[in-house]
Parts: sequence; C-alpha cells; structure tokens
Amino acid sequence: MRKVVASTFLSLDGVMQAPGGPDEDPTGGFKHGGWLVNYWDEMMGTVMDKMFGEPFDLLLGRKTYEIFAAHWPYVGEDHPIGKRFNSVTKYVATSSTEPLTWQNSVALKGGAAVAVKTLKQGDGPILLLQGSGDLIQTLLSADLIDEFTLWTFPLVLGRGKRLFGKGAMPVALKLTDSKVSTTGVTISTYVRDGEIVTGSFALKEPTAAEMERRARMAREG
Repeated sequence: MRKVVASTFLSLDGVMQAPGGPDEDPTGGFKHGGWLVNYWDEMMGTVMDKMFGEPFDLLLGRKTYEIFAAHWPYVGEDHPIGKRFNSVTKYVATSSTEPLTWQNSVALKGGAAVAVKTLKQGDGPILLLQGSGDLIQTLLSADLIDEFTLWTFPLVLGRGKRLFGKGAMPVALKLTDSKVSTTGVTISTYVRDGEIVTGSFALKEPTAAEMERRARMAREG
C-alpha cells in the first residue's frame, strides 16, 4: 500500500497559490506570486534535501507539471533536486491530449481520484504531491491524502487558492515532527489519526449519586 504525502507551502491564512514566482499562477487576479522566496534559509534547504533523498514518485496536476517541466530538465545533472525529479516517475492528472514530454511522465487515466486510489493499492515508494492545488482538492474530497508536510510562512495573503477547500473531509491529524526556520517558517508533519472526537467544557448537571454524596459530606462536615 502506497501513501500519498502532500508537501505544501502555505501562508498563515492557508493560501498555497504561486509561492515561487510572479508568473507561476496569476489566476483570479492573484498579485503576490513569489511570496516565499525571501523567507528561504539554509535549514529549509536541508529539510528539502532530506525529503527528496527518500524514495518517491511525483504526483502532479497539469499546471504544476508544466511549471516543473519548464524548469527542472534544464538545471543540469549536478543539481541534486533536478537529477532526482528527472529520474523519478511523474504521475500527472490531466485532461489535456497534449503529450507529456518530460522523461518518465505518465498521464493518469479514468479520473484523478480513481487513478490515485489504484496507485495507492499497488507497490512502490510514496506518492509525493507537490503544489497542484486543483488535484489536492480532488484528493481531499476523496479522502486519499495520508500525510501532510506543511511549510507555513509568517504572512497573510488575504486571497488566493487555499489548501483546505470546501471539499476537505473531516479527519483528526497527529503532529509527528515540527521545525522552525531562522525566518519564522514552521515545517510540520501530520499523519492521519482517526475520526474527530468532540467534547464540551460546559458544566454538567450532577447525577443523583453525586448530589447524595455532596449532601452527606455537608451533613458530616
């Protein structure tokens, strides 16, 4: 059984749109593309290198795929992330008939949720979900994401595409790791932890036995 792991850059108000550059995704009039760049530090690079050092296949939406395909094949063989991204299998959720020209790229057939569910049932490394906001919404609504690594940046963007949209399924999560960069970015890993358990801080009416106990104590005191 394979896990789907979503590693996502977020603002404090949950926006994940266009973190890496002004032209990455300006849809909806988004004007703050490239909002993470000035927060990057050496520790964050170390965490990223460790994550990409483990076995994985990439799981991408078409827009993120095109951004990656326009960059990573051209960074050179001496670039460790580029070398890894070029070699791993890229599973791409797309309805386009345009060919996937980046090496080792595979188009998901029969709908993203069905295709990812099938992939999860097979053998292989984790399916690492990068960016791909629309695909994330599809997988959240189908309850197919097993783990989140959330890179939360200390800024509020106000508008833009958010990680947890209306289709997200209620689920309890458990924090398994947390780090803070020198620039105030928190990097937190969460795994699924069953169903949500509710409770209440409201005062409860005492039971008959409790009222009798209190009366006895008052008589004896």
